[in-house]
Amino acid sequence: MEPPVPPVLFSIVLFLGMLILLETGRRLGVRRRPKESEGERGSLGTVEGAVFALFGLLMAFTFSGAASRFNEKRMLIAEEANDIETAYLRLELVPQAQPKLQELFRRYVDSRLEIYHRLPNMTAAALEMANSKRIQAEIWTDAVAATRVSGAHPAAGWLLLPALNNMIDITTTRTMALQQHPPRIIYVLLFALGLICSVLAGYRMSTGQHRSWLHILGFTVITVTVVYVMLDAEYPRAGLIRLESADQALLEVRAHMD
Repeated sequence: MEPPVPPVLFSIVLFLGMLILLETGRRLGVRRRPKESEGERGSLGTVEGAVFALFGLLMAFTFSGAASRFNEKRMLIAEEANDIETAYLRLELVPQAQPKLQELFRRYVDSRLEIYHRLPNMTAAALEMANSKRIQAEIWTDAVAATRVSGAHPAAGWLLLPALNNMIDITTTRTMALQQHPPRIIYVLLFALGLICSVLAGYRMSTGQHRSWLHILGFTVITVTVVYVMLDAEYPRAGLIRLESADQALLEVRAHMD
């Protein structure tokens, strides 16, 4: 599924926004500091700590969820590869229909691989998903017929059809996994809190006579890098983080079919 905003664009806008608001907060602090009492500074420190803690907590939960969903997608690829290979091996139970079904399986795996090559373009991927569904239906129809003819293994229906059912079911699970993401309001909150924390950090840095570019760039670059990696892991077909290594499991299954 395509991200609402490309991770690179989101990160660039956040980076620029944080730099601008850090400077805004610093200038505001330079004007405001002489008028503050010690009591006011202490109370402001409490508020700043609470906001930064909230921002860190939100980033931690969102990053943890993104990493968990990324690993789940990898495991689903392995599960689909296992289901296809199991069903393919059980075609030996229906020797009369085996050559035709094996060819359908080759077309099916090619179609499944093409779907994920087309992502994150969901429109193009949906067209190939429809093709996979047609091949699935053809495999199922031919397999059911093959288990009923003479010459098939007595247990062909008990062994082959459940394996085909698992192979078909996993496609729905993988499709749903592509659509499981945090609500967009989470990213809006993350963006807004990043900017708010920038204002507060800039205000706090106004106590110094000169800008500390080490702290300014350190804060912004680290924050933006973490957010970018989090978004990239959440949408692993859209950015630098990819699932090609996991797709190798399906490629190996396809190679064994030749």
